[in-house]
Amino acid sequence: MIEELKEDAIVNKIGGRFKLATLIQKRLIAVNQGARPYVTPTSNDKLQIVIDEIMQDKIYLDSSNNVQPTEEFDGDYPETIDLTTNG
Repeated sequence: MIEELKEDAIVNKIGGRFKLATLIQKRLIAVNQGARPYVTPTSNDKLQIVIDEIMQDKIYLDSSNNVQPTEEFDGDYPETIDLTTNG
């Protein structure tokens, strides 16, 4: 299990379990469909990438429950790794 999900800090950061689940689900769908990560991936685990984005304050849910980057994104993505493999 991903360690960050065992702690209440990530729940408090987002504002509740429902909002956290919604944010993870929506962002995970985007990453699975090919969206580039806002963080430098440390593994091929897409869920871990989304958790890292949350913990590093890179994404949030707006008032319409849409995932948004926290900063105006300039299109300069961090280094990436191949997310198409399981490993």
